[in-house]
Amino acid sequence: MIHTRGLAYRHPGGPALTFPDVQVPQGGTLLLQGTSGAGKSTWLSLLAGLLTPDAGRAIVDGQEVAVLRGAQRDRWRGRTIGFLPQQLHLSEALSVERNLALAYFAADLPEDRQAIHAALEALGVAALARRRPAQLSGGQAQRVALARAVLLQPKVLLADEPTASLDDAAAQSAVALLRQSAARCGATLVVATHDARAREALSGAQVLVLQPPRVDA
Repeated sequence: MIHTRGLAYRHPGGPALTFPDVQVPQGGTLLLQGTSGAGKSTWLSLLAGLLTPDAGRAIVDGQEVAVLRGAQRDRWRGRTIGFLPQQLHLSEALSVERNLALAYFAADLPEDRQAIHAALEALGVAALARRRPAQLSGGQAQRVALARAVLLQPKVLLADEPTASLDDAAAQSAVALLRQSAARCGATLVVATHDARAREALSGAQVLVLQPPRVDA
């Protein structure tokens, strides 16, 4: 479950961002909309504990995120949140398999090679386990990043503009994979996008629209 109340954040030198309150049930789907600069990526980062709000509360799976500190917050994030960012952040120095293993390190959990293989198999990229990210196509890299995001059966799956660089067919496939992956582990799915194709593919989802900050804020 996700519950936010009175969330606000200001990036250094930027305008104040204030966010509407929202409540999303466990296993639900939220479509996060807004123009560029409205704060979609910031809102996701507040939920994941990558940023600390200046005001308000974000409660995820019963945990108020802002009260966690340091390594405790990192462990909670690793075990609770699956994150598919715009930039996939796959390490070029590591194989696909070892990139997934990083999820265990982040969550301070022992590595499970069988689970890594199963996650890659579920996304159709098990045959790529020994390749480096530079040897992958864009679609393959996205599947690998999604496999890493859902590897530990997260309670919440966050996706930031997952269709931005994809053609129409690939965009539909990406959203379908997100929904299937979230359903497989019973996760709440949040997709931040201004892409009309993604919005259409997420028809029926709960919607939260973010407004750009006032210029004089």
